[in-house]
Amino acid sequence: MKKILLSTTLIAGLAGTASAENIGVSMALFDDNFLTVLRNGIQDLADGMDGVDVQIEDAQNDVAKQLDQINNFIASGVDAIIVNPVDTSATQAMTDAAEAAGVPLVFVNREPINVDTLPEGQAFVASDERESGTLETIEICDQLAGAGKTEANVYVMMGELSNQAAVQRTADIHDVIEAGKCAVTLNIIDEQTANWNRDEAQDLMTNWLTTGEPFDAVISNNDEMAIGAIQAMKASGVSMDDVVVGGIDATQDALLAMAAGELDVTVFQDAAGQGSGALDAALKLSRGEEVEQKVYVPFQLVTPENMSEFTQSN
Repeated sequence: MKKILLSTTLIAGLAGTASAENIGVSMALFDDNFLTVLRNGIQDLADGMDGVDVQIEDAQNDVAKQLDQINNFIASGVDAIIVNPVDTSATQAMTDAAEAAGVPLVFVNREPINVDTLPEGQAFVASDERESGTLETIEICDQLAGAGKTEANVYVMMGELSNQAAVQRTADIHDVIEAGKCAVTLNIIDEQTANWNRDEAQDLMTNWLTTGEPFDAVISNNDEMAIGAIQAMKASGVSMDDVVVGGIDATQDALLAMAAGELDVTVFQDAAGQGSGALDAALKLSRGEEVEQKVYVPFQLVTPENMSEFTQSN
């Protein structure tokens, strides 16, 4: 299967049609900062187009509810469906339902387990997660080396273990270490999931702190967990000057934490670009146009030196 790169600014000049095109969208959950930006990217593009309607529904992190939404979209006669999967290991049933009904389907942001066997009329729009954790980890290594470290102890916070992004971002960390790409010797003390959640991350970091184990960095699969870790460390009197903290997504809250000198590294994932790219692909498929089955929007490293370039992004 071919892969192509989209620029982070997508051309939205799609011609309107005589009758409205209806696109059903099932989001894993609305209560997530990054996914809210992605959802808005879909809605904003649709709002700027004539004859395109989107119906966006919240699956509330429930796989069964999401499959029901997809079946309801099919029954209502939508022209195409966009899915941000709750569980990336449960996407085959969604593919099968859409294919049987002849309705185009686009997965967005979270890589479906069947991504390499998607049938005609289906596609995946996201960013290549092999870049995300790699960029984050190498930069954390470089910052530790810049602080004079030759060896460093780190904690790793993982996202939902059913989610391909969490699995790949964690694998990226190990790959950087094993490939000798880290500027220091990196020792992972522990790695546990906090399910992408700020509160869970705060609790996890608090538990780690009670062990008294010395550490130099926290590598998080996303910004929300990184912020939760920061809150726990600050509450325990840890100086943020003494630890390097990294996340992924470059959310507005993350950039505020970076401006405050608390977050050291994040990686910009173009949420709005993924959302608008998914709608673009869905509309093209509904019109019988060809679409690459894997459409990648590039990740970009964000540090205090260039953060000002991303303040209006996610």
